[in-house]
Amino acid sequence: MGPSHASLEAQCHSLAAQLTLPRLLQRNATEYADAPALTSGNSTLTWGQLRERTAAMARGLCTLGLGRGERMMIMMSGRPEHWIVDYAAVHLGAISCTAYQTLSTEQVGYVARHSAATVVVLEGADELARWWPVLETLPALKRIVVLDEAALPRGDSRFISFAEVESEGRALHEANPQAFEDVWKDIRPEDPLAMMYTSGTTGDPKGVVLSHLNAFYEAVAVDLSVPVPMRVPSIAYLPLAHVAERELGLYRALYKALHMHLCTDPTGVVPLLARSRAPAFFGVPRLWEKLAASLRLKVEALEPARREPLLAAHAAALESFRLRGSGRPVPPEVQQQAQDAEARVLEPLRRSMGLDALVWTSSGSAPIPVDILEYLGGFGIQVLEVWGMSETTGCATINLPNDFRVGSVGRPIPGLQLRLAEDGEIFVRGPVVFMGYLAPDGEIARAVDANGWLATGDIGTLDADGFLTITDRKKELLITSSGKNIAPSRLEGMLRTHPLVGQAIAIGDGHPYVTALVSLDPEAAPLWARARGLPSVALADLAREPVVQAELETLVAAANARLSRSEQIKRFEVVPEAWSAATGELTVTLKLKRRVLLAQYAERIAALYANA
Repeated sequence: MGPSHASLEAQCHSLAAQLTLPRLLQRNATEYADAPALTSGNSTLTWGQLRERTAAMARGLCTLGLGRGERMMIMMSGRPEHWIVDYAAVHLGAISCTAYQTLSTEQVGYVARHSAATVVVLEGADELARWWPVLETLPALKRIVVLDEAALPRGDSRFISFAEVESEGRALHEANPQAFEDVWKDIRPEDPLAMMYTSGTTGDPKGVVLSHLNAFYEAVAVDLSVPVPMRVPSIAYLPLAHVAERELGLYRALYKALHMHLCTDPTGVVPLLARSRAPAFFGVPRLWEKLAASLRLKVEALEPARREPLLAAHAAALESFRLRGSGRPVPPEVQQQAQDAEARVLEPLRRSMGLDALVWTSSGSAPIPVDILEYLGGFGIQVLEVWGMSETTGCATINLPNDFRVGSVGRPIPGLQLRLAEDGEIFVRGPVVFMGYLAPDGEIARAVDANGWLATGDIGTLDADGFLTITDRKKELLITSSGKNIAPSRLEGMLRTHPLVGQAIAIGDGHPYVTALVSLDPEAAPLWARARGLPSVALADLAREPVVQAELETLVAAANARLSRSEQIKRFEVVPEAWSAATGELTVTLKLKRRVLLAQYAERIAALYANA
């Protein structure tokens, strides 16, 4: 039996008590100076080099007027300069905040005005084009730093290149290195570290402010729950505007002195996993859904002589996975069959895919269908759900490799308390709960009640063993005209299990029954169509294709068989477009923007209820 929850909590408090970002970067640059910190393409920065560049950039930002408590906005992809400028701002006591690169100009204006950022750091021409129309409306803004010098506007004193800021800062640092060291020494764990804007799926984005203690208690708690060695490889691929990547890529990386491999192309994530041999990986649900769809298509394409042994091995592993994932004992004969399948078929398969080094794979940020977890589990890819939000510094509950429940999001991390209200809303309190929301006057407004409890807005249930299951977002529940409360994410997840389906939205709020819109997967749907000899693989043609319609009708019927009558999807329509963050229907982490979709397809939705 492992250490108790109380023992782990005490260890977390002890280990995290004095941690700040500058202290950890100093430790890494001292103890692991020549060890790799960031690799992007063929270029690598060591921990010593990263700190030197951070020091130079910090001195440079100081000359631009960035000071303690002020906000700095960044709009940049996940490249080394992002880490450098973010860490640099923190050393000055400033609060760094990354904005999603997909924000519209209107959204940019909102977060820029709300944050009252004094310095903005932009990657290049695309980012500058989003910011340019609102620059005159930002009275707090002092300077704009641009990474791509070719995009730098000439003759405008507000703009300065990233290279010039770093170069001027380097000269100052070389002349007086102690000035950099002096400026961060009084930063405390309780001080603000960073800010993230919520995705705004149900309202205006809010500025979530985290402290150093929030970030590094989280890193300590997750590591004590699922330990990984120091200095192992890890992958950063999500935007740093997202709490998961900010925590894993910026803060956990510091705590464990990880070697971060940076990936800005989502299609390169799995190949990079294979090359880097990372032992742990967090994936958003859509990534795992796409991996499952790819495996399904590959299995379908195998000759029977190769397919049958693989399916038999999958069935043996799946039986063991289901038993372990329900908390039941695995009979010796089932365990032996699963071990044989692992040795003969499954481990060689994962090795051929470059996934055999993974020891802990997790999913979060949105619901993932149990069917997907089980399908991957049958291949020995044990994806375990976690749950959290920006306001809990990421992971608040966690499933452990040897103690998990499939379909649940696990138990609270050490030190986090959790309770359910009468309506099922989840309340949490503990050291990972954020400082508060940034108020318009620049103050940080606490969001917890008098007893320190945070209302998360998520609805859930707890089983007898303390495992939490999320049923839906409180604000996203559909209430039909007959008063039935329906969780749309469950229905949508059932539809996304098919390779044809990229995204789906369930509709029914205020209506007599549930309907759905389905968007085809732009990668998997053409492969599915080609394998069946369909004349066209264009999404617009496939949306009208009778074979596709029949396949989706079968899918909906199978889903309805598992749903109560009030939850069943009575009608659906296939739209001819793929939904994405770039086109505005999804957030960058691939969550549905429900308000956008309901407005965009208002006529189609009305037609689904025309004869209701």
